[in-house]
Amino acid sequence: MSMLPTKFAGGANDAAIALTTARVISIFAAALLGIFIVGGVGFSHIEAVHNAAHDYRHSMSFPCH
Repeated sequence: MSMLPTKFAGGANDAAIALTTARVISIFAAALLGIFIVGGVGFSHIEAVHNAAHDYRHSMSFPCH
């Protein structure tokens, strides 16, 4: 009968925690970038920036109005 260890050896647990932290930071950064693009560019008062975002939405077949 084969027994699998229940705990990681040495620093393996630290590596798993670091990997999880890296994922959380990446997800948070992607969310901030998305909020900036939608809020900062999509609702911009600068007409050229707003029109570029609007045209991009149409080119990606995203309904906006």
